[in-house]
Amino acid sequence: MAVRLPRPHRFDLWLALAGLLGGLLLWGIGLGTRPADEPIVLFDGRWPLLVPLLVTAGCELLRRTAPRTALLTGTLALTADTLTQGSLATVLMYTDLMYAAVLYGTPASARRIPRITGLLSIAATLVPYAVWRVPEALLIGVAVGVVSFAPASTGLIVRNHRDAAEAARLRAEQTALLAEMDRVQAVTAERARMARELHDMVANHLSAIAIHSTAALSLEDERTSREALTVIRENSVQGLSEMRRLIGILRDGADDREPAATPTLDGLGALVEGARANGLDVTLDAAHDSVPAPVELAAYRIVQESLTNALKHAAPGKVTVRLRRLDGGLDIRVTSPYGGRDTPRAPGSGAGLVGMRERVALLDGTFEAAPESGPDGKLWVVRARLPVTDTDTAQGEME
Repeated sequence: MAVRLPRPHRFDLWLALAGLLGGLLLWGIGLGTRPADEPIVLFDGRWPLLVPLLVTAGCELLRRTAPRTALLTGTLALTADTLTQGSLATVLMYTDLMYAAVLYGTPASARRIPRITGLLSIAATLVPYAVWRVPEALLIGVAVGVVSFAPASTGLIVRNHRDAAEAARLRAEQTALLAEMDRVQAVTAERARMARELHDMVANHLSAIAIHSTAALSLEDERTSREALTVIRENSVQGLSEMRRLIGILRDGADDREPAATPTLDGLGALVEGARANGLDVTLDAAHDSVPAPVELAAYRIVQESLTNALKHAAPGKVTVRLRRLDGGLDIRVTSPYGGRDTPRAPGSGAGLVGMRERVALLDGTFEAAPESGPDGKLWVVRARLPVTDTDTAQGEME
């Protein structure tokens, strides 16, 4: 099976052609590097030096695609050229092969070739001088260093600069990628935060509006309809107020603080009264000390969403809200009758439970919502435990 040679680079093709034409020009005018009477010249005349010239020019085609093969073959061609009168074009193309072997070769070759050529240059300087004891013998080492060590060192310097530039480019790309990931995560987190705020602030009022408007449409009692419309108006006004507050947050862009109207645990009484006005039989049992603002906001929203879900889904019965400060944490427990209703009184999307779970997770707390059987029948129980220590890092995420 025939071996398919790699296709040479276009620049290498032009380089090989220039080296070949330059060598032929020097050959045509009879310009060599050594006279025919030197002892090292075994093949005198003009024709023998064409063979190393053609081989070296062919190696130039492989300087980028197969640099090690090109260098080894070029070394043999340079050795053969040394036994002839020599061609300056062959020597120059060989220096380029040495340079390319370090620049385009493997990392191991890039490390070894400069060391080997350096040792050869030292040996070519010391050994001839030790044998012949004449200053001219030192020129052999200089020639070997110029032909081998100098281009190898130049290739190593260029390769190191190229690798450093590539590493800097990769670091810049990674930095840009990390910055983009941080931006996307920040945008996603902000969208999730605003979605929770929008849901928690508006869903309760809209659910009450939907339930009481249904009652007003289904009952013909004028007194009942008026009461329902009164509740609808109150929830509409409160919902608009909450919506204006959210719009104010978005317009101000104040990420380092919450507006003064941020709900607190002191507002649980009013929240429960509003739930009673909407038709829930709610009991509030809150015993807690001062807690950090992120915990306070999360607890208020959890109670608010639990009452909203009870208004939409719970069966008739007693709803209980209990808050306790125990062992460095704030325990929240909301129970409502479960079962006995075929369809919810208002449609839901399931975003409320997701929002409560996210709020608790941001504070490294625990959350659970599931049905349980108790003395009063089957209950839907929402439990959350919010730590009230080490919340400074979470405060920035909640605000």
